[in-house]
Amino acid sequence: MLSMLFTVKPVSGYIDPASTSYIIQIAAGVVIAIGTVIGVYRNKIKRFFKSKFGKEKEETLPAAERTVTKEKENITAEDLLSDDI
Repeated sequence: MLSMLFTVKPVSGYIDPASTSYIIQIAAGVVIAIGTVIGVYRNKIKRFFKSKFGKEKEETLPAAERTVTKEKENITAEDLLSDDI
């Protein structure tokens, strides 16, 4: 049993260029997916802290400096992705 662990046997194997390009595509897809996930959650975290601390700042402003926000006429992709709607 121990002799099987310590002996090296030659293995015949071949990786052709098509499988190498497939491995590169998989690696690129993983990098892109990770970047997308990081970007989405980064925006959600920024939006959370901006809304949480933005309201406190708005409440401390004098009434003359507060602005009334109107409803948006144009809907952006960020509006569709937000959880607030």
